[in-house]
Amino acid sequence: MEWKITDGLTDYDEALAFMEARVADISEGRADECIWLLEHPPLYTAGTSARVEDLRDPDRFPVHESRRGGQYTYHGPGQRVVYVMLDLNRRGRDIRKFVQDLEAWVIATLAEFNLRGEIREGRVGVWVTRPDKPATPGGTPAEDKIAAIGIRLRKWVSFHGISINVDPDLEHFSGIVPCGISDHGVTSLVDLGLPVTMDDLDVALRRAFDATMQTQS
Repeated sequence: MEWKITDGLTDYDEALAFMEARVADISEGRADECIWLLEHPPLYTAGTSARVEDLRDPDRFPVHESRRGGQYTYHGPGQRVVYVMLDLNRRGRDIRKFVQDLEAWVIATLAEFNLRGEIREGRVGVWVTRPDKPATPGGTPAEDKIAAIGIRLRKWVSFHGISINVDPDLEHFSGIVPCGISDHGVTSLVDLGLPVTMDDLDVALRRAFDATMQTQS
């Protein structure tokens, strides 16, 4: 397993080219699995289920067709993007279980900062309840999304992955309907009052990975 950390802002097309090549090498046995931690400049990505009407401000930032699962997502400075190039031939060929493992990895990472992340039926990603905000019109507690998940598989090797909001400009999310969900908000670790740095998160991600994403065979 290679852990790759890139400082600064990585061009999206450059990242996609790297993933495409690495996935091909992994599937042919020429390279190890890879977790790549990086940040992108401000941009929107459209998954395979993206709806045109969910792109509220198409001229604000570049829009990339990602071909991963999911809908529209924002990436930008202050958000840790975690690209997962993992071989599901070694981890069990179960896409649902793999996504659940990714969610469990994020939840375990957030727990390192005493933050309770949760999953919701029908809403991929990781959520936190916001008792400090007004309840929803239906009377349920307000919830904000703190991490998004969207993957693609080729020959049972994954790419794309996870984004966790550390301290991005949350207003940048207003140019889209994030993941097609309009009745809940978006938050970050710093927005929740947790003075977490990118380095802090990287350490927690690596520690939590060992507990949640081990090879099955």
